[in-house]
Amino acid sequence: MFIFARLRFDNNQTILDMKRIVLLIVALMLACSLASGQSILERLRNRGREVIENVVNGSNNEQTEEVQPEEEAHEHVHGWTCPECGHQGNTGKFCEECGAKQPTGEVATWDCPECGHKGNTGKFCEECGAPQSTVASAKTEEVKSDFVRGSVILFQDDFKNEQVGEFPSKWDIQGDGSAETAVINGQKYLHFTTDYNFVEPLMENMKSYLPDVFTLEWDFFCSKAGDLGASSIELIFDIGQQNDRVGQFEFAYRSWNPDYWTQYSYRKPNSEDYVNGSNEYDALKSIIKEGQWNHFAVSFNKRALKIYINDHRIINLPNVQAPERFKFWSNGEYKYVGFTNVLLCAGAKELYERETTNLSEAAKAVEQAIAQTGKFVTNNILFDTGKATIKPESDAELDRIAEYMKANPTVRFEVQGHTDSQGSDKVNDPLSQERAEAVVKALEAKGVDGFNLRAVGKGSHEPVADNSTDAGRAQNRRVEFIKK
Repeated sequence: MFIFARLRFDNNQTILDMKRIVLLIVALMLACSLASGQSILERLRNRGREVIENVVNGSNNEQTEEVQPEEEAHEHVHGWTCPECGHQGNTGKFCEECGAKQPTGEVATWDCPECGHKGNTGKFCEECGAPQSTVASAKTEEVKSDFVRGSVILFQDDFKNEQVGEFPSKWDIQGDGSAETAVINGQKYLHFTTDYNFVEPLMENMKSYLPDVFTLEWDFFCSKAGDLGASSIELIFDIGQQNDRVGQFEFAYRSWNPDYWTQYSYRKPNSEDYVNGSNEYDALKSIIKEGQWNHFAVSFNKRALKIYINDHRIINLPNVQAPERFKFWSNGEYKYVGFTNVLLCAGAKELYERETTNLSEAAKAVEQAIAQTGKFVTNNILFDTGKATIKPESDAELDRIAEYMKANPTVRFEVQGHTDSQGSDKVNDPLSQERAEAVVKALEAKGVDGFNLRAVGKGSHEPVADNSTDAGRAQNRRVEFIKK
């Protein structure tokens, strides 16, 4: 009675402790009747004894721990089930059994906003332990790129077939400077070996080869702090025979800070005056990937020019004089300058917006490509991940291909499906065949004579770009229409 009175009147908290004792006794009785494992019973007894001792000794600050069986105390490993072979418990991006790529919507990887660790697959960062929920707001605020690559390839070079130490065969240089093919992070590229050099692509018409609607892409390496010193590159647009400059866009990177920025100047149509602008470090620090290749892109439509870095639009100019040529310039202030994966295409996003009212103009782009190269290559026929289901946004591209084929009913084509190298040949080879067949069926549904089409899957065996980069893999995922 003395102990009871003391508990009741000296410390109300002890009432809760007595309730815990009762609950533990009930749990003990249930465990004795249901559990066969003596280890569970022993832990419950010990814990009940500890609580009673704490109550008697006046220790009311300890919290009762939840007792779980040993087999439930281990952390569960969450994984995804492969839709191709049924293998369960995969934790990476590819199936551990057959190599199939993880479908969209399963266990996607995420980058930690706290420490920057990339490729996390669980609910917590593998580096610092931050919960995945903290990245939810960043995901919804992420800037989506409106860049759409042109459909007709005019020039392409990934330097894959060039000899290291030699001047690249698809380029020309102005002045007394020099450049050579080099390698960094396993990627061949054009490396400027002297200062203040201009290099430009070798084209059939060197004076004027840029159409009124085009896209231009390239990759640029940004070293980690202190690795390779500073680097800078400038894209120059020209018109006329005297190299009359109409646009200059510089990207500079100092690896010792690190610090990076873009500066640009351009002329408006029918004007001799230049407009200047810049993007400083704060606007780019979350976009640039240090120690990696970064993807740059330009989209031009008659007078509107946009520039992108890693799928983020950083420059949007509504009224720029149309250029006729482009070149890259090493400005001499930096130790390292180079580029790779250059891709120039006719067409851009705005071109597709006109297709709904002027398909004949769109079909002429297909006709032009076939007349010049004997084939039409497109990256704009899109499929669901790991499947041969054509996405609805591919319809405009299929419309203009179908229009050309119906206007040329005697021309036969081999429809080739190509994948990137992610996943195994066991998966990619049949997938590319199924995708080629899906394209043939889609064209037949639009009125094309299927007799003129033969579907062929090429898998990942004929890449046109480096599969180690996102940009290269995007180029390799394509459909080719080869005239026969």
